[in-house]
Amino acid sequence: MAEVHVIGQIVGATGFSESSLFCKWGIHTGAAWKLLSGVREGQTQVDTPQLGDTAYWSHPIDLHFATKGLQGWPRLHLQVWSQDSFGRCQLAGYGFCHVPSSPGTHQLDCPTWRPLGSWREQLARAFVGGGPQLLHGDTIYSGADRYRLHTAAGGTVHLQLGLLLRHFDRYGVEC
Repeated sequence: MAEVHVIGQIVGATGFSESSLFCKWGIHTGAAWKLLSGVREGQTQVDTPQLGDTAYWSHPIDLHFATKGLQGWPRLHLQVWSQDSFGRCQLAGYGFCHVPSSPGTHQLDCPTWRPLGSWREQLARAFVGGGPQLLHGDTIYSGADRYRLHTAAGGTVHLQLGLLLRHFDRYGVEC
């Protein structure tokens, strides 16, 4: 079977209006993919930027996949959350990006968005916190229902990923 190694980090985030940010992440693949080592999801620590608006996480990602085909290439889905002084968490943005398909090191910038909800939900978010969230997490990367959502732009999550591809030539794929 062909193998893909994804080694890198979630560097941090910029452009969010909130402070004290953390990121929940996960990797989604098709049925032909098998995770040989690593964890499929994780969460960074909370970082409160002291200067500027950059939250630094430097959270490691180390995944090893085996696959029988290219269909269902890995996608990284992200949820950025903010934490207030009372420890309450509210959604700052959803985002996803495809893992690059060429070997080497890659710098990725993943834009994020969050659902707006009704004017009452927006008012409650401003005064009480919380706010609307997606019922189904796969809406983040499947465009079927996403076009109907009213959203607001969030910030950008920055990633550094290194890819190693192995045995793809045996299956007729040139790297």
